[in-house]
Amino acid sequence: MPTLEKTMEMEMAEKQVEIRAFRAEDAAAFRSLNEAWIETYFGLEEHDREMLGDPETYILRPGGHIVMAFIEERAVGCCALIPMRPGVYEVAKMAVSEESRGRGIGRKVLKATVAQARAMGATLLTLETNSTLRNAIHLYESVGFRHLPPGVSPYTRADVFMEMPL
Repeated sequence: MPTLEKTMEMEMAEKQVEIRAFRAEDAAAFRSLNEAWIETYFGLEEHDREMLGDPETYILRPGGHIVMAFIEERAVGCCALIPMRPGVYEVAKMAVSEESRGRGIGRKVLKATVAQARAMGATLLTLETNSTLRNAIHLYESVGFRHLPPGVSPYTRADVFMEMPL
């Protein structure tokens, strides 16, 4: 159970967080937020470089969406919806800056991403992650994602597969 001070701190952090859709000027922040966590845990793969280097081409133009989180005009989080087939989107490239973790920002970004998917007519969300990212897996489970059997992925690091019907 969080202390009163921790609860108040989390509430203040949530009030300061602005969630909005990706803009062209957010491309560098989207890239750096994702590169930071990927490099920390795994190392960038070719598919990462393509997507992060040109989110317009690989995410937005095909019908996807990117949610961005800001505190005082500084990007602190992001998450993408990548169209896979009609009604199905992959939740991907979710990141929260290291200094902003533990403040509920990831949950806020994920909830906004799921709400956006619903607004776009999604019927199913999928995601791929790695078993070492226990906090992320717990977050996904807490909003309704369920585990799937192992699948095929363009990422060598992916060993956890999940989905959430909408």
